[in-house]
Amino acid sequence: MTLKPLNDLQIHAIDQAHIWHPYSSLSQPLPTYHVTSAHGIRLTLGDGRELIDGMSSWWCTIHGYNHPQLNAAVITQVEKMSHVMFGGIIHEPAAQLTQRLVDMTPEPLSKVFFSDSGSVSVEIAIKMALQFWQAKGRAEKNRLLSLRKGYHGDTFAAMSVCDPETGMHHLFNKVLQQQIFSESPRCRFGEDWQQDYLADFERQLSTHKDQVAAVILEPIVQGAGGMWFYSPDYLEGVRTLCDKHDVLLIADEIATGFGRTGKLFACEWAGISPDIMCVGKSLTGGYMSLAATLCNDKVAAGIGESEAGVFMHGPTFMANPLACAVATASIDLLLASDWQGNVARIEAQLAEQLAPCKTYDTVADVRVLGAIGVVEMKDFVDVAALQKRFVDAGVWIRPFAKMIYVMPAFNIEAADLSKLTAAIVAVLSC
Repeated sequence: MTLKPLNDLQIHAIDQAHIWHPYSSLSQPLPTYHVTSAHGIRLTLGDGRELIDGMSSWWCTIHGYNHPQLNAAVITQVEKMSHVMFGGIIHEPAAQLTQRLVDMTPEPLSKVFFSDSGSVSVEIAIKMALQFWQAKGRAEKNRLLSLRKGYHGDTFAAMSVCDPETGMHHLFNKVLQQQIFSESPRCRFGEDWQQDYLADFERQLSTHKDQVAAVILEPIVQGAGGMWFYSPDYLEGVRTLCDKHDVLLIADEIATGFGRTGKLFACEWAGISPDIMCVGKSLTGGYMSLAATLCNDKVAAGIGESEAGVFMHGPTFMANPLACAVATASIDLLLASDWQGNVARIEAQLAEQLAPCKTYDTVADVRVLGAIGVVEMKDFVDVAALQKRFVDAGVWIRPFAKMIYVMPAFNIEAADLSKLTAAIVAVLSC
């Protein structure tokens, strides 16, 4: 039976009646925009309008849409097999991707566990840390130390290490595991470092070291919790203190990995390596849902000595061959490109063209790092109203809380990036 295509009105009718979008209410649904296709850095709407995408689909389509090299990787792999269980089976796409990840991430990360989303990769990282200390006979080390204003995902263990008060998940605080929190880093990226910036973190860690299994943080960039960029010296200090107090360090590089900040991984700004690292989002260039949790030999060996003798996790779609194949192609495409030059070009243009927003009475701050440009407002914004104005201006920018920001594909041309920044400057001037 051939399915009849739906027209624009039918799609919106089904959407309004039945579909639950992220962070939305079915009783008061927000407007949505029907996308019919996407090519390069442009989205085509059902009414024929084209929008320049400033969000790279929540930060993952670093090469843009419908890239011929990534399309070819998917087509080639789907003709062999689209999926096979990973229990007791290995396949070439998983082996190729694993080698790429081991080669490109900070040493001595050498072991890779695949999953199908960033939140799950964080769950896995937390589970690794807990199982490691159980194996060491230190079951009392069963809490995480996290940073306020941090964000690590929407599943339960991930929610427990997100900001407990101002974050998106405070409604669940009474049922989440109670973790330990230090103040958000006060040291702005690029500004003079003072050792007392680490004082609260050091106090929390030294006080609770016998309970803390691991510290978890987003290196250099606190993403969905506020788009804050902090000093590499802070991250370097955290690594030193974790070693001093015998605590593992988990780096959540889901948003920052694969070049977004100007380094392949944000940990490189501080020259440190975590014990466990989570990657996702840009891993497949936005083609498939895939994530990975990497660890060093110490963590892997410790888990192997645990009571279970094995790591207790196994997603159904772990190391999906289609996702692994396109992820390998995306990494190869990234490394073969002048990604550093492109990110530096984007950074310079964002800094120059967003600067006028600093003069607006409604704006609290403007900051740029790598291919991330942020205008922070003094008050919370009306997302639906701003969204419509941006669409009317021919761009796709999705604000949240007090943030209007862009994280475009690395291959965006200067003229298109100017349209994004001009839309922000114009819309916020009114």
